[in-house]
Amino acid sequence: MANSDRTTAASDWESRSGESRLRRVLEAGQFAVTAELEAPDSADPEDVFANAAKLGGVCDGINATDGSGANCHMSSVACCALMAQAGYEPVLQVSCRDRNRIAIQGDLLGAAALGVRNVLCLTGDDVSAGDQPEARRVFDFDALQLLRTAGIMRDQGVLLSGRKLTTPPAYFLGAAANPFVPPQDLRHLRLAKKIEAGAQFIQTQYCFDVPVFEAFMRRARDMGLHGKVHLLVGVGPLRSERAAEFMRSRVPGVHIPDAVVERLAKTPRKSKREEGIRICVEIIEQVKQIEGVHGVHIMAYRQEETVPEIVERAGLMREKPKE
Repeated sequence: MANSDRTTAASDWESRSGESRLRRVLEAGQFAVTAELEAPDSADPEDVFANAAKLGGVCDGINATDGSGANCHMSSVACCALMAQAGYEPVLQVSCRDRNRIAIQGDLLGAAALGVRNVLCLTGDDVSAGDQPEARRVFDFDALQLLRTAGIMRDQGVLLSGRKLTTPPAYFLGAAANPFVPPQDLRHLRLAKKIEAGAQFIQTQYCFDVPVFEAFMRRARDMGLHGKVHLLVGVGPLRSERAAEFMRSRVPGVHIPDAVVERLAKTPRKSKREEGIRICVEIIEQVKQIEGVHGVHIMAYRQEETVPEIVERAGLMREKPKE
């Protein structure tokens, strides 16, 4: 490689390895919007770019799922690398289900080298939830151990073996929370453990039950957790009552109250999509008022085109930060 090419490559890497834009938004006290990219069943990068283009103009970060629901799609590392290349702000999801600590640490280094600055640490859905239930589980780590490992690599500049890293990754570390699964009155304690393990931001499971979420946040505030982490509430539009029934019965950890399902069931067929969006916007408007909420994480599975509309109708449109 010529010297000029080396200089250009080094400059490009420095621009990619800067501080997380999502972190800057949250630390500036702005209400952040992240969304979930549908990782394609494809080897074509254009499929990633097409999905990201629907989200990039209104989001401060775009999550690339890591085999969500224990189903295989294009890898989160690949999706994130492509998004970073195109100028988006990717959030790498890392599930402990499929890889041991050696592979996970390698992926963390590789993703950082490719311009990824945000990591969401997940234990992962069990393989029994997916379409290849005969797959072997790994679970060498859980989310807490993964958070600590990523923090050690970033802050101490070493691998778990103690071997020194020449250039540590500079990650903004996140984790998931689910206030809606039993025992609900203990979910804030799990949140506290993730914060202690190093979580700097939290994205929750879908919120369709605001009173339950409000109770969770009261307990979190009582422990002072709302001042220790940036919390983004998971929201999303429902296509119909059938989609709601499928999600709450088949998707692990999703709680949808009967009242929401009944509201969709009573809606005329041609208006169900609009009603699902209206419900999502109403929930955003409610959770925005809760002390300790710093943003929303929009999960619009196979409905990415609705995200800009949801953001606009919820009054969250603003100029997104640039490098």
